[in-house]
Amino acid sequence: MELKIHEYEGKTLEEVKEEAFADLKVTDKEVLYKSEEKKGKLFKAGSVVLKVATIKDIADFIKENLKELINNMGIEVQLESNIRDEQINIKMYSDNNNILIGKNGQTLNAIQKVLRQQVYNQIGKYPYILLDVENYKEKKMGNLERMAKRTAKEVLKSHVDVTLDDMNSYERRVVHNALTKFKNISTLSEGEEPHRHIVIRYVENNDTEEE
Repeated sequence: MELKIHEYEGKTLEEVKEEAFADLKVTDKEVLYKSEEKKGKLFKAGSVVLKVATIKDIADFIKENLKELINNMGIEVQLESNIRDEQINIKMYSDNNNILIGKNGQTLNAIQKVLRQQVYNQIGKYPYILLDVENYKEKKMGNLERMAKRTAKEVLKSHVDVTLDDMNSYERRVVHNALTKFKNISTLSEGEEPHRHIVIRYVENNDTEEE
């Protein structure tokens, strides 16, 4: 299955974005897009080419590729999906949950990476995807939030920074969001993928640093 991509061309990026979003009846939070400048010819000004895919079409593309991938593993699966805050959430239900999850979620994470890369290969941008098997990741994220808050309280008492283990981008986002309302706590992502991690720091003010 090919991802449905709409292409627009105009004089400026803002102009072509306005045309594209009006035509597709979407906002910038409901699409992924990539722009590139097109050089003009002699006596002719250049232009901007915009490639746009709606989050809804991306979700359909992901689900079709996911079904094919899981079927190739010899597993029957039922999918449940929704889109919330620019993120595509997909839950899988099957009689082989342990196989789909893998040791410490490694198989599940690998499938998610493949799906994100497939979208990137089509549009040049990575989507926000949360792929789960029943409530495995939901429970894991709940544990991650509790660990982050517990660690932040320790930092508040000791005033000593704590470096957490390496995490993927979604896990780091969960930690950042969990600690945004903590006074005198700042979170900072450091390192290079796949060894990027979060440092929880004590600060005199309440500014929280993002990635």
